[in-house]
Amino acid sequence: MNKKITAILLAAGMAVSMAGCGSSSSTSAASSASSSAASASAAASASTSSSASTETAASTSSAASETVASTSGEGYGDFTTVTAGELHMATNAAFPPYESTDGNGNYTGIDVDIATEIANKLGLKLVVDDMEFSSVITSVQGGKEDIAMAGLTDTPEREQNVNFTDSYATGVQSIIVKEDSDIKSADDLGNASAIGCQEGTTGYIYCSESEEDGGYGDKAISYPNGATAVQALQQGKVDAVVIDNAPAQEFVKANEGLKILDTPYVEEQYAIGVNKKNEGLLNAVNKALNELIDDGTVQSILDKYINTVNMAAVFLYVWIKRISEIYSIQFAELSVECKSMITVSKVITHIALVQKWVNDLLTRSGYHTYDTCIRV
Repeated sequence: MNKKITAILLAAGMAVSMAGCGSSSSTSAASSASSSAASASAAASASTSSSASTETAASTSSAASETVASTSGEGYGDFTTVTAGELHMATNAAFPPYESTDGNGNYTGIDVDIATEIANKLGLKLVVDDMEFSSVITSVQGGKEDIAMAGLTDTPEREQNVNFTDSYATGVQSIIVKEDSDIKSADDLGNASAIGCQEGTTGYIYCSESEEDGGYGDKAISYPNGATAVQALQQGKVDAVVIDNAPAQEFVKANEGLKILDTPYVEEQYAIGVNKKNEGLLNAVNKALNELIDDGTVQSILDKYINTVNMAAVFLYVWIKRISEIYSIQFAELSVECKSMITVSKVITHIALVQKWVNDLLTRSGYHTYDTCIRV
């Protein structure tokens, strides 16, 4: 008899213990459901809780093995992210003004601000993961990161590894030299004994191509980041540095004795990289990005970090050169003084389109003459 009572008490204790264990693993919805089923037997409760606990554990294990979490942003469809509720951004935070760290160690810059706005639209928290630039694409390709934003140019080679959103900014590869350098234009780069670039960037890709393909072959030397390349220039290890115009301006500002050549090296489009298998996230990010472009948010972020007047001068130069090439006009013969739009407009009929674009920029920036724009 005593043995029977002891066995019953032990069984009851086990049932209560199992029920408690199951409830600690359940969600609030499951807790609510269990309260409404209070009339169920202790044995049934224990069995249900044990089953729910097992399923929850299995589900958690499965999710962890896939390293993705299903999400549905309102109006943005279904998509997956590496971690539930978070948008992980792979970047190289040594590329101001697109990404860098401030005095407090916080991430800041154009890409960080745009990514934050995208994450907000998707109902996610942005997590910035800093790494070597050469790892940015591969981390997204391997499913360790959700998006790649690092002043990243959309190129056919990179499209083999990740998908890209629409472009959100135009980048210009510029040339930094010492103020007394014999290199006066992009045409003189062939005379350089060594050209510094940041590893993995399009600047390095272009420069490291063979001479037959328009590059400089072994003369192109890669460095972990732009700052190191600029330091090599100051130390005389390279004769020039090819890098995006926006960080080029920051580096020249911070280092005396350097200048940016008036002739840009190449123009390119920046976009966001997403894993090729994650079509849902690509569509969601692209939709959010285009909304931010349409409502002016992206432009206001660009204006916040980039001196619009200086950029206008660079882009104006590029456009004039392109149009002059279309019409087979020697660029050197155009506008001897300050590349004046008045002179150019007499020769090129389509220059009115560029003139309107530049006018808008100058008005917004508080400048009212083309000469002022070019001289700044």
